[in-house]
Amino acid sequence: MEKKVENKIEDNKSNLALEDRKKLTLSGVIEVISFDDQKIDLTTKLGNLTIKGEELKMNKLDVQNGDVIIAGSIASIVYNGKVSKKSNESIISKIFK
Repeated sequence: MEKKVENKIEDNKSNLALEDRKKLTLSGVIEVISFDDQKIDLTTKLGNLTIKGEELKMNKLDVQNGDVIIAGSIASIVYNGKVSKKSNESIISKIFK
């Protein structure tokens, strides 16, 4: 039973490494919500993440493994809260509750 608990903890791992405010390496990325050269919004296993800066570029995006490398002048990195789970309910069923 201990192995199952350990696997659940490892499933929620997300790493962030910033080098000289010019290169950001992330793991545990679930999806890229939006991005441009000044702001990148991501969903990670530990919550929503916003990266702001200038001339931001995604050099590597590995969706299967959840790895992302971002280059540019990074000004801020902010976790916005917990991951919101997508509901399988349709909009109509939510309206008529």
